[in-house]
Amino acid sequence: MLSSSSIRTTVDAYLDRRPGERDALAGLLDALDRPGDVTSRATLPGHVTCSAVVMDRRRRVLHIRHRTTDGLMLAPGGHVEPGDRTLLAAALREVMEEAGIAPGALCLTLQLLDAPIDIDVHDISPSAAKGEPAHQHYDFRYVFCLADEEAPAITLQDEEVSGARWIPLPEVPSLTLRDKLLQAGVDGRPQPVNASAIIHDGHGRYLLHLRDANKPIWESGCWSFLGGGRELQDRTLLDTVRRELREEAELTVAGLEPYAVEWVTGMDGTRVPVQVFAGRWNGDPARLPLTEGVMVAWVHPEKFPYMTMLSSTRALLQRHAAEHPPAPAVAPAGPPPGTVLNVVGVHLYLERDGQVLLGLRHPDSAYAGSTWHLLAGHCEAESAIACLVREAYEEAGLVIDPEDVELVHTVHMVNRPGAQPRIGLFFRARTWEGVPELREPDKCVVWQWWSAEDLPEPIVPYARAAIEGITAGRAYSELGWGQ
Repeated sequence: MLSSSSIRTTVDAYLDRRPGERDALAGLLDALDRPGDVTSRATLPGHVTCSAVVMDRRRRVLHIRHRTTDGLMLAPGGHVEPGDRTLLAAALREVMEEAGIAPGALCLTLQLLDAPIDIDVHDISPSAAKGEPAHQHYDFRYVFCLADEEAPAITLQDEEVSGARWIPLPEVPSLTLRDKLLQAGVDGRPQPVNASAIIHDGHGRYLLHLRDANKPIWESGCWSFLGGGRELQDRTLLDTVRRELREEAELTVAGLEPYAVEWVTGMDGTRVPVQVFAGRWNGDPARLPLTEGVMVAWVHPEKFPYMTMLSSTRALLQRHAAEHPPAPAVAPAGPPPGTVLNVVGVHLYLERDGQVLLGLRHPDSAYAGSTWHLLAGHCEAESAIACLVREAYEEAGLVIDPEDVELVHTVHMVNRPGAQPRIGLFFRARTWEGVPELREPDKCVVWQWWSAEDLPEPIVPYARAAIEGITAGRAYSELGWGQ
């Protein structure tokens, strides 16, 4: 059931824009101040209803003839039902039931977004058949435009509707609705109402946002672009995407330019055109104070096919990557004489009830086939902790907060005389979210918990040395230097 407080919020925002209508809505305001369900048809002397004002690209507005209104042509609409989450959802349900137009055929308008264009108060005659006395409807009118050029077929609800007609805007019977549509400048053409950003570093990496899977939000559990919906104070969609980047991650990206329009399905089922901007940034995502979602991370295009994301998002990323190949790497200045570069790898030491998580590497793996090993990966152009967080999610679907890890061991090793030295950093995660799953089956065939005192064989030797060192409380080990 819709709460009176949520409806009151909508009414207050409406009156902020149209303060001159406060007296006309006095009955609605009184009803909202009284206990009870203001959307129930049993609430008297008046209750809330909802209508859908649908305009096509020829600036015609859909009207239907209700059998109970003496032949009047009205916008589709009716009473709010218990299952309606919002007033907007009630309007969408009514146009689906009465005219057969699904939410996916409709878009919100840039001029109004999810705010009603009008709250109409009209009298309803008594009905002996329904046992209803005379009362009033406080009708919230929401405006939609068609997502496609051609209008969808109209399928009328025979028991309630006897006809339908697309009426040109200058001929709309309701003078109030006609004037407000003209004042708002609604023309029936869908325009982007959300804005997001493709953020890349110019060297083949893309900054993606993992959305929370445990909240009833759009794209839950998906990797997506940073961005969000336009708000009425935003002058342009560029303002929208800049505000969203600041709010979500205190991120400023210079040189954002329009790139494409992505069509997605919103939480209410309507089609949503999203203006996607593109810009460059090359910072460390682990340092961003993320306020929404789970994490942001750099991702290479070869990972896109294996990540949970909308197909439209994946297609845009792949298109951008094809159009913007990585810039040729500039050879760095050589190290000082006598310096040998060391490869840095990070490893996740995940412990539960005295057991440590190990993965059995695929027999065809280029390294340590058919051998047990900790979850691990090589640092790219990122911090060690950022690498750990990224690898944990990519390989096993585990979500780790960078603040919840600690360095517990370091192994400095060389595999054979003359080989490039390696430094292995082992981090313990104090807490994590998720259950280990096989996200890269070409590298690991099973995850399993093993007693730290009874490790399986075969196991990567330096992983055993690190686990034994952690168990003994040692911070450092060396391997291979005495060969």
